[in-house]
Amino acid sequence: MSTVTDRPATAASPLLLRADAGGITTLTLNRPSQYNALSATLLADLQTQLEAIGNDATVRVVVIAGSGPAFCAGHDLKEMRAHAERSFYDALFEQCSRFMLTLARIPQPVIARVHGIATAAGCQLVAACDLAVCSDSARFATSGINVGLFCSTPAVALTRNVPRKRAMEMLMTGEFIDAATARDFGLVNRVVPLERLDEEVGRLASAIIAKSPLAVATGKRLFYPQLEAGVEEAYRMAAEAMACNMMGEDAQAGVAAFTDKRPMPPWQGR
Repeated sequence: MSTVTDRPATAASPLLLRADAGGITTLTLNRPSQYNALSATLLADLQTQLEAIGNDATVRVVVIAGSGPAFCAGHDLKEMRAHAERSFYDALFEQCSRFMLTLARIPQPVIARVHGIATAAGCQLVAACDLAVCSDSARFATSGINVGLFCSTPAVALTRNVPRKRAMEMLMTGEFIDAATARDFGLVNRVVPLERLDEEVGRLASAIIAKSPLAVATGKRLFYPQLEAGVEEAYRMAAEAMACNMMGEDAQAGVAAFTDKRPMPPWQGR
């Protein structure tokens, strides 16, 4: 496991941990006593790591995790109080939005590993990841409304995962939903007991790693833009992506193996 931080080497602990194994890179938010709140420095560290990962073909899947009792409690409100200036807020929310967009723009699928609470921008982080696996004790809320702050930026990701009336209820009440409800709403993919969380994340990651890297990257690159397009434009984009994908070495070899009833060949990479 490597560590990532822009604090001095003498600091007690880094803000972000990185571990690489078997094509999976795990980035662990490491501010447990602050419930992994997203400080400006932590967001910068996450951005740096994601940009590097996006250019690293050896990384097939990214996992976002949290240390301590919480997954992520959102923005660091103490830091925000200490910098009560519009320029700071503008820069902070721009930085956070860029990070959330980068999650969607890197070619590797990103899985949220949610073991505890995910509130406000932490709930946004779960929604912004491509996939999410949570423990049956995890809970989710867009709780800014409870302190007079509507979760406007979390709403962007939330409303692209959850039906609008359910999203509006979360945003307007700030009330928690449990893991089973989050799955029913579409916020997470899978719910398992805490002791099986790593196993289930690994199972999902392994299923992706077994597929062609080019096909996975092609699919992710298409997925979000086509959702935002009209249906005619979405089909145009999808047809172009599929034709280009079919011209690739992996698809040519994979289709040949399937039609000839042979084992799938080793994939060549993205």
